[in-house]
Parts: sequence; structure tokens; C-alpha cells
Amino acid sequence: MVLLLTVPVVDPDKEDLNWKRPLNCLHLLTSPLLCVLTLKSGTYGLYQIQGIFPVWALVTLVASALALIVFMATSNEEPPKYHCAFAFLGFLASAMWINAAATELVNILRTLGVIFQLSNTVLGLTLLAWGNSIGDTFSDLTMARQGYPRMAFSACFGGIIFNILVGVGLGCLLQMTSSQPLVKLEPDSPLVWVLAGALGLSLVFSFVTVPAQCFQLGKAYGVCLIAYYLLFLCVALLTEFRVIGFPTP
Repeated sequence: MVLLLTVPVVDPDKEDLNWKRPLNCLHLLTSPLLCVLTLKSGTYGLYQIQGIFPVWALVTLVASALALIVFMATSNEEPPKYHCAFAFLGFLASAMWINAAATELVNILRTLGVIFQLSNTVLGLTLLAWGNSIGDTFSDLTMARQGYPRMAFSACFGGIIFNILVGVGLGCLLQMTSSQPLVKLEPDSPLVWVLAGALGLSLVFSFVTVPAQCFQLGKAYGVCLIAYYLLFLCVALLTEFRVIGFPTP
């Protein structure tokens, strides 16, 4: 119900392009409010202009006026020529919902970390990593079973490359523009070096093994990767709980 009231959907397969005059006019009010109230956990929406008038109230007034104009200038039977603009508004609203859900997920993980005295590195290594990867895992398995193993194999490495380059790059860029010009990576525990070493060894293993087998991969390669991940996970958790220790550089 909340998604229906806040995210406009343009369907090109329908004659009316899914134009619902009252609902789409309501979207002109709810979608901008959603954006300002979810971005930065509502910091921008609750900001008061000159300490008197809040931003969310200004957005409400402007959006209400725009919605009233669109309602008066359109009809229920035929979508307006600018109806395609609602698709961009729906994309923006969807992105804000995803951002809000991701923010709350991170807050929950931080709460679990405080309760069980776990570091952010372990939470990202286990719960957050599994949550981010489960969708890609099922997608790759489905593609492989449907006869597209090369596509599934490429997606495994393509997703990692995208997350590392775009995710880290965009995160550092936003951090530098918001608070400080430089982002310093300060490894605060041996676990960081375990993660970096395990990632490097896994890439070297695939880089050597795949060409050595003439790019003909069998079950042995998959078993080795799964065993390597389980070993890495055990070493990382034992390092976090100080069962085993490594000298830090």
C-alpha cells in the first residue's frame, strides 16, 4: 500500500500507460516528500530555513500546487504528453526506498554488533555479505541451470568488480565531498589483513587454475572454492574472537 501511494509506475504495455489521474497526482506530493524525509535519515527534510520554516513543509506546498495544476489540466481517460516523466519520478522514489531499507539494515547490524560485541568488519563479512549476495547467487545458479554457464561465471566476477570499483569509489567520493578531502584506511585489527590476504589468494588461485585447465572447469574447482571460503570464514571468525592471533604490520 505504501509503495502504491509513493512510487508511480508507467507501463508501456497498457494503452493508457497505467495513467491513474488521482493516484498520479497524489504521487506528485508523496514522492518528493519521500525523498526529502528519507535522504540522510530525514536530516534535509527536517532542516528549517532560517530556523523558522522546515524544508518538508516547503516541499509539501510546492508539490501540492503542482499536483493541483496537473489534476486540473488532465483527464482520466487520456494520459498527458509528459506522463513519461512519472517514470523518472518512480525511479527516484524507488531508489529512496532502497536507500532507506539499506540504512535501517545497517543500523540493525550495528545494534547486533553492540549487543554481541562484534566489530563492523565481522558483520559486513557475514550477515551483510550474505544478504547482499543471496540474490546474485540464485540468479547465477538459475542462469547456469538454463544453459548459460559463461554468463553466470562472468556475472560472479562482474558483480564483485562493480561493487569494489563503483561501490568503494562512489563511497570515497561522497565521503570526501561531505566531510574531509581525504579518506584514510586505518586497519584497526588483524582481521583486516586476513580479509585482504584471503581476497588476494582467491583471485590468484582462480587466475592460475582457470587457464591451467584450459578454461574447462569441473566440480573439483567448485569444491575447492567452497572449501576455501569455509576455511577463510573460520579463520576470520577465530581471529575476531582472538582465538588465533597474527602479528600486525
